[in-house]
Amino acid sequence: MPTPLRIDILSLFPEVFDPVLSSSITGRARKAGLVEWFATDIRDFADNKHSKADDRPFGGGPGMVMLCQPLWDCTAAVEALDARPATRILLTPQGEPLTQRLVEELATLPRLLLIAGHYEGIDERVITKLAPREISVGDYVLSGGEIPAMLLVDAVVRLLPGVLGHEDSAVEDSFAPRGPGGKPLLDCPHYTRPRVWEGMEVPEVLIGGDHERVARWRLEQMLARTTQRRPDLLA
Repeated sequence: MPTPLRIDILSLFPEVFDPVLSSSITGRARKAGLVEWFATDIRDFADNKHSKADDRPFGGGPGMVMLCQPLWDCTAAVEALDARPATRILLTPQGEPLTQRLVEELATLPRLLLIAGHYEGIDERVITKLAPREISVGDYVLSGGEIPAMLLVDAVVRLLPGVLGHEDSAVEDSFAPRGPGGKPLLDCPHYTRPRVWEGMEVPEVLIGGDHERVARWRLEQMLARTTQRRPDLLA
């Protein structure tokens, strides 16, 4: 059996990860030994009396800023738990967009270390010193990096060999490179029983058993849907 991908998650709220990641595909992948993840509380590494991991920002303004020392020491301690080099990732709205191609790249790595910030942000000095790869899940702001970290874990895990039930499942997802020149396309419509529901019938081409016609129809649907909904993908 191949060595499982190791994912470490550093957070002020580590308890939120297990209930979500232990279910569905990510949960089955963990039980099968294809991936392992560990959530670590950054507060455990605070060197002050009240395990404080944040403070008010210099220059004034709203919110709190995460301290350098707890995150720095937490990262060092967690990385020392495994000899494999960890690719550090900071979930932040200011990072590069999380695309399917980036997910495919991350799925080939032996170990990921995800930093989930919270509050107003993280002291810039520790970000500079850690030099993580900064990744954004979208042009919006959330309360913290925990949900983006879960999203990234789910996207990566489902691409690991042996995780999905059918070897073509991931290949046929939206954003797979199936268009002209290897452009990513949105997925085609899908149907199942019954053949007629609320007066709407399943397209006849999917019933006849002609696999070549089905494949051609699906590609046509992918191109049409992508052109209509995400023309930027074909630019």
